[in-house]
Amino acid sequence: MSMPRAFLIKNRKRRLEQGHPWVYPGEIAGIEGEPSGGDIVHILNHDGHFLAQGFYNPSSQLVLRVISYSEKIVDEEVFLAKIRQAWRRRQWLLPDASSCRVVHGEADFLPGLIVDKYEEILVVQILALGMEVRRPWIIKALKQVFNPQGIYERSDVAVRRLEGLEERAGFIGEAFATQVTLLENGLKVMVDVAEGQKTGYFFDQRENRAALKPLMTGWGAKHGITKDKEGCLRDAKGKEIKNPFWDGAEVLDCFAHTGSFMLHACLYGAKKVTCLDVSEKAIAMAKRNALLNGFLHRTDFIAANAFDFLREQVKEKKTWDVVILDPPAFAKNRQALEGALRGYKEINLQGMKLVRDGGVLVTASCSYHLSAARFLQMIQEAATDAHKILRLVEFRRAGKDHPVLLGSEETDYLKFAVYEVFDR
Repeated sequence: MSMPRAFLIKNRKRRLEQGHPWVYPGEIAGIEGEPSGGDIVHILNHDGHFLAQGFYNPSSQLVLRVISYSEKIVDEEVFLAKIRQAWRRRQWLLPDASSCRVVHGEADFLPGLIVDKYEEILVVQILALGMEVRRPWIIKALKQVFNPQGIYERSDVAVRRLEGLEERAGFIGEAFATQVTLLENGLKVMVDVAEGQKTGYFFDQRENRAALKPLMTGWGAKHGITKDKEGCLRDAKGKEIKNPFWDGAEVLDCFAHTGSFMLHACLYGAKKVTCLDVSEKAIAMAKRNALLNGFLHRTDFIAANAFDFLREQVKEKKTWDVVILDPPAFAKNRQALEGALRGYKEINLQGMKLVRDGGVLVTASCSYHLSAARFLQMIQEAATDAHKILRLVEFRRAGKDHPVLLGSEETDYLKFAVYEVFDR
């Protein structure tokens, strides 16, 4: 039987040819054949030249999602090969990582499929109808490639409804303990794959968390600590200092979730970390993670709304050496962007005010609707209003297990910036 074909209009942006993996309804001139939702169709330009194969979903704004740039039949073996190739890429680029994202949707040429590996446990998220139809292929391939102890599905996200799918979560196969201890940068991190945000943990910040290392020490002199003639450490009042972390930073970690930035701050020598999240469950898990790594004596935990907390601390004239802001995606869609920008600006403005003169602001956004250029503009506007001068230390993006496709700005979603902050 011949493959259904979708012809694209002549006067369109050549996004598909530039590597973008989606086709919108307004780009289609006509469809030849009678494909059902979830079927694979050939995508052709207006002259009938083959461009790609894609999943078809007439109920979605993403009416076609590219699955292959070859005319070869996409069968179960192709899925197995794609998943195996995605895992080999992680083994190549992250040879020491036993936990990471192993399939990152469109950027791994598996649109609408997310797979995270938590040591010997896999978490699967299916976001597209074409993947839902081929769910048995996916599970079979994952078992063959990874031979996991268990698989948990976290397809409990609202975006599935845009594909005409119901939300779903639960064990695939036999049940197992959903709290898993993973290893990251020498740390033990306990996560709950059933209850945690997204699939349980944010692997995309792995390298960014490691980038905290040089920021966590060198603060003793700024705190007024000096050595006397006998070599004893003393504070500005002359009191002897015996804290082994006397040179470490005092850190405020906002939107801490399970405490991953807090753990890295402690690992790299922070003197004290205040860990803040609105979720009581997240704070409880962060506290367990601090205990698991022997950091409990250097940490404080607060369950509160970050917006309210930051404003209160500014009023009380509290300050820290390093302030970390890693909020969730405020902009869930393009229509919410302006409101999200107000939220991002507010937390950054208040966060800057809490940084001691010459201290450091670490700030991030995972909203792909917010471009890097607009993110940096927002930071500048916040700095102006806060009467601060910022000097960039580094600007980073998502880790190596979250690949970015050139031509697809949606895959380039994470912005991560480190700034020195000076009073003006």
